[in-house]
Amino acid sequence: MKITLPRKVLMIINNLQLHGYEAFAVGGCVRDSILARRPEDWDITTSAKPQEIKKLFRRTVDTGIQHGTVTVLLGKDSYEVTTYRVDGAYEDSRHPKEVRFTNRLEEDLRRRDFTINAMAYNDEVRLVDVFGGMKDLNHHLIRCVGDPEERFSEDALRILRAVRFSAQLNFPIEKNTAEAVKKLAPTLKNISAERIQAELVKLLVSPHPERIMDAYELGITKVILPEWDAMVGVEQNTPHHKYDVAEHTLHALKNVKRDKILRLTMLFHDMGKPAVRTTDEEGRDHFKGHALVSEEIARRVMRRLKFDNDTVKTVSRLVCYHDYRVEATPANVRRAMNRIGVDLFPYYLAVRMADAKAQSPYRRREKIENIVAMRELYHEILINEECVTLRQLAVGGRELMDMGMKPGREIGSMLSELLEYVIDDPERNQKDILCDYVRKKLAL
Repeated sequence: MKITLPRKVLMIINNLQLHGYEAFAVGGCVRDSILARRPEDWDITTSAKPQEIKKLFRRTVDTGIQHGTVTVLLGKDSYEVTTYRVDGAYEDSRHPKEVRFTNRLEEDLRRRDFTINAMAYNDEVRLVDVFGGMKDLNHHLIRCVGDPEERFSEDALRILRAVRFSAQLNFPIEKNTAEAVKKLAPTLKNISAERIQAELVKLLVSPHPERIMDAYELGITKVILPEWDAMVGVEQNTPHHKYDVAEHTLHALKNVKRDKILRLTMLFHDMGKPAVRTTDEEGRDHFKGHALVSEEIARRVMRRLKFDNDTVKTVSRLVCYHDYRVEATPANVRRAMNRIGVDLFPYYLAVRMADAKAQSPYRRREKIENIVAMRELYHEILINEECVTLRQLAVGGRELMDMGMKPGREIGSMLSELLEYVIDDPERNQKDILCDYVRKKLAL
């Protein structure tokens, strides 16, 4: 098998070989190349020790030198070059206590997580596949290298990575590997929130976010996202729905593009439903106030998983407004843009569309037509530069003070009132009209 290596990767490998060392591209970049996917990163493994690597390249960074990793800088690009190693005993379900360098490529590949990630390649030897990675690629399987319980005991994050790769590649998890996942899933409690977050996001923005249900069935969400488990099996006996809350969420996730903000919003948008569900005398379910409870849960979970403040703020806001429905009139859309945010409004429309498409056929056409009409009005409002924010008002605090108003809460209240006045009719956003409005209000 021939893999076309990038020029700079080839340069690194050739330089190491010229000086008597072995060197190979290794791991995910080999896997993705075989699958005709574009690798995100190119990692290189070599028999050269870290200090020997540093001598051979002009610009290097000691990114993980105690574990044998040196980053080689070539122009604006960087490549991790790691010495063949054997990991010592694992003490925290994540990191080896020590590493031992080796001269044998097979020993280095043996310590890796899954067979499809344990292949190496260079142009001289071609593909090195000791553990059947190619066979598992052909059979579409996620399988551990060696004993799966041993691999997961070494690094519990691999448990979540198994489901993440399954979602990215649409490969099922091999039977023995899945059984080990189920057995050792509780050890995920030893993994940092940041690591959990990174893997969860990769799963969600994958082509198959619905495989989060595999994480539920294998006992993973019980540890890292128990809020998901609470949604499973919660029926929605209402004409608007045909799935339980979790299944509806799976369909909604698939209905938005692979965007971190949108996928997180759909994950959380109905998490508040189990807590607020009521059933009337006719057997119909109601979920009043679920958007606010979902927003609260979203904020709590994202804080727990150490998401950055901007993501927490944006996703929480979209979850809060995901069920905000109004008649598609210019004034209503302007008011919605003001409440939700001009920049967030396209996300809000995408969220509503995904939600509607994941519901029952009951009034679906009417819902979608409303969303489309709101989208058209949104574009018209932007093109016409109609006022929807305080910043766009023809008057500001200085003009109000010139008219005798005192700085503080009174001015803020008046500006908000003026904005509502203008949102109802954009033609009113003129300085003289707004000043007249203020004078009459203040009886000046």
